[in-house]
Amino acid sequence: MAALLNELENQALQLSPQERGELIHRLIVSLEGAPTDTPEAIAQAWDEEIARRVADMEAGRTQWIPADEAMSRIRARIRAAKATHAD
Repeated sequence: MAALLNELENQALQLSPQERGELIHRLIVSLEGAPTDTPEAIAQAWDEEIARRVADMEAGRTQWIPADEAMSRIRARIRAAKATHAD
């Protein structure tokens, strides 16, 4: 299976950026199903979520984490996930 995944990855990297984007979209839809809302409704929902988060930040309701610390946490989670899947 690992050899097949490596081969698929190598082939995918030969695609243009636009083709890779389309492939990513198709793979996500295969996992999650097609969106049930229109692109406009999805964009509106994101706009509302962004506005809510900005308001929370401005009101002091969120805890700020320095970018270096956030990236360290993300990298640690990725390493842990890779170690789990390597077994």
